[in-house]
Amino acid sequence: MDDVTGAQLIAESLKAQKVEYMFGIVGVPIIEVAMAAQAEGIKYVGMRNEQAACYAASATGYLTGRPGACLVVSGPGLIHALGGMANANENCWPVIVIGGSADRNQETAGAFQEFPQVEASRLYSKFSARPSCLEAIPSVIEKAVRTSIYGRPGACYVDIAGDMVNASVKRSEVRVLPCCPSPPVSLADNSAITEAVSILKAAKRPLVIIGKGAAYGRAENALKEFVEMSGLPFLPTPMGKGVLPDDHPNCVAAARSRALLQADVVLLLGARLNWMLHFGLPPRFNPDVKILQVDLCAEEMGNNVSPAVALLGDINAIVTQLLQGVHKDGWKYPSNTEWWSTLKDKIAANAKISKALALQTTMPMNYYTVFHHVSQLLPHDCIIVSEGANTMDIGRTMLNNYLPRHRLDAGTFGTMGVGLGFAIAAAAVEKSGNKNQRIICVEGDSAFGFSGMEVETMCRYNLPVVIIVVNNNGIYSGVDPETWKEMEKMGDLTTIAPPVTLLPEARYDEVMTAFGGRGFLVRTVEELRSALQQSLSDWERPSLINVLIDPSSDRKQQEFPWLTRSNL
Repeated sequence: MDDVTGAQLIAESLKAQKVEYMFGIVGVPIIEVAMAAQAEGIKYVGMRNEQAACYAASATGYLTGRPGACLVVSGPGLIHALGGMANANENCWPVIVIGGSADRNQETAGAFQEFPQVEASRLYSKFSARPSCLEAIPSVIEKAVRTSIYGRPGACYVDIAGDMVNASVKRSEVRVLPCCPSPPVSLADNSAITEAVSILKAAKRPLVIIGKGAAYGRAENALKEFVEMSGLPFLPTPMGKGVLPDDHPNCVAAARSRALLQADVVLLLGARLNWMLHFGLPPRFNPDVKILQVDLCAEEMGNNVSPAVALLGDINAIVTQLLQGVHKDGWKYPSNTEWWSTLKDKIAANAKISKALALQTTMPMNYYTVFHHVSQLLPHDCIIVSEGANTMDIGRTMLNNYLPRHRLDAGTFGTMGVGLGFAIAAAAVEKSGNKNQRIICVEGDSAFGFSGMEVETMCRYNLPVVIIVVNNNGIYSGVDPETWKEMEKMGDLTTIAPPVTLLPEARYDEVMTAFGGRGFLVRTVEELRSALQQSLSDWERPSLINVLIDPSSDRKQQEFPWLTRSNL
């Protein structure tokens, strides 16, 4: 009872810092760490690939506000997780990666899977360190957790030498650290708030952009009051969807291009003027637009476009400040302006085009038909995970979110392969909280292939996930089975098959049934609706619906192609 091992210290330290979830793949030298974590009450989910495990751990950090842990073995195990760490950093999501490494007395000797892990991780994380001794483990874990959530959230790495895992030390020699407090809340300067409110009131074509930073910052209640009191139109970024409901009367997502192009004042809340918002530059933005930028990271201020007002601090606190500024004299942007008429006309025109595509009865189905019927059946409180090219882009416009932090997709890094890891994380959090929310994972067939074996993880833990694979036989587009057969007759497919093609009508549904889940092959609207209804009613096992669509199906014509460099 007087001695404690390194594995126990890691687990106890994580638990003390309120880390509740761990994802990983065990092996030498970290098996005992996973066992110790479970003994401490940390929920351990064994994954099939370290990259997916890191995606899952980071999504847990976003959903809960407390980092998830990703446990990996040395060398290749850590290297596989680096993609997840980079994605977490770009998304500003907290995650703690714990990697086993070579024994200390074997360093530089060519030990098993020896690799400069601490040094390599510095490119992908905010903090990277190895405890010098067992007694130092609690302080290093505390600093990693604190660093992951303070300032701009991100990934942190803790390296554990193999010989430290089972080594022991007297408990009396270990300094126990309390849980680090929540990040301090900072307010914007009052004069900046006054100036920002003044500019908003003078705007003819104002627009509020809501990013996933607002979702992470739990700003939904203050934002709802601010938008409804001010009467301003708002546009959510992909993972800003649901901070305010997509069916809110002030939401202008269906007129995205028009709103960005013609707005004269933009209140930027927890979003960055990077590629996802076209850098805030013409031709997508008005060259004279005034940006009111709200961010917790000082270095982000003025990136690509100099703000008219920089509001540095906690987003929830700053929205509350802006709300007070608007409330002082009861100002409200009029609902009968030419700007509102322009936006509503564009919303109606785009809805008409999408509806026409959705109601097409030709076979195979197109994207719009699939999403039209899926949207009618999804519960309002479901968490939607999505990735792919057209699958994700069209799904953003047709699958609504009504609650904050209920959409997860490829994110700032544009990472494919995140979907199944994100879905597993969301399902683990859902099961823990007994929220009775379904996880709907909408995948392109190409995107599904990155982490497809994680369906075994879903089946093993009986996670309430419904995977919908929108299968067009390729990346961007594919070919039909008859064309594929003709190409096979022509010779070596490596020199004939277009690089974007995948195997036509691949049976992804049978991957799910192989592990005990439910699989459905769908070609018609009736089959789609029946399969989704059955999947939503089955709480005992996950499902996969393989929806075969027209390989040439595409997005409706875009007013501005979204940073597309290819005509594929």
